[in-house]
Amino acid sequence: MIGQLKGIVSEKNPPFILIDVQGVGYDLQVSMNTFYHVPEVGQSIALYTHLIVREDALLLYGFHQKAERTLFRELIKVSGVGAKTALAILSSMDPQSFIVAIQQQEVSYLLSIPGIGRKTAERLIVEMKDRLSDWTTSSGAVSVDAITGDATMGSRDPAKDAISALISLGYKPQDASRAIHKLMHQNLSTENLIKEALKQMR
Repeated sequence: MIGQLKGIVSEKNPPFILIDVQGVGYDLQVSMNTFYHVPEVGQSIALYTHLIVREDALLLYGFHQKAERTLFRELIKVSGVGAKTALAILSSMDPQSFIVAIQQQEVSYLLSIPGIGRKTAERLIVEMKDRLSDWTTSSGAVSVDAITGDATMGSRDPAKDAISALISLGYKPQDASRAIHKLMHQNLSTENLIKEALKQMR
């Protein structure tokens, strides 16, 4: 099992990044919360990882914090929740916010996440409530640093990259396009376009 990678950022194409580890490139899919913490291309990075082995692929997921990886692993244990939905959840809120939503049984908040229907939201609350309570007690604080949007991607087409990222997270193409084009007059970077669009689409 690959538990952590340390290397150099080679590419950033949300929600994917490529890390060069001593000449070997590793493709990782990350939540947008983690993506906001990824440094510029050419800079060093260390991410916690989770590997999913399938018959036709090895899928590697990266996390800037152990708490996020722990929550990802708990989420994919829930019936009907796969890695794509788990990443959508982690892109919409940090671990602490998710725990609060579960403990307060905020079904409507969970329904705002792409890929989450009422049955899945209710199942998440039922299956995660006790487990998250035990997890927070054993692991201590789970809050993450505030998300910053200072890093830029250097993309030639921030709008196109942002729309692609939102679609990868489960949003409908027309909804993603509409949300991004509403923000184009602000001349934002790709990361900030995604961040602001996610706020609007909740």
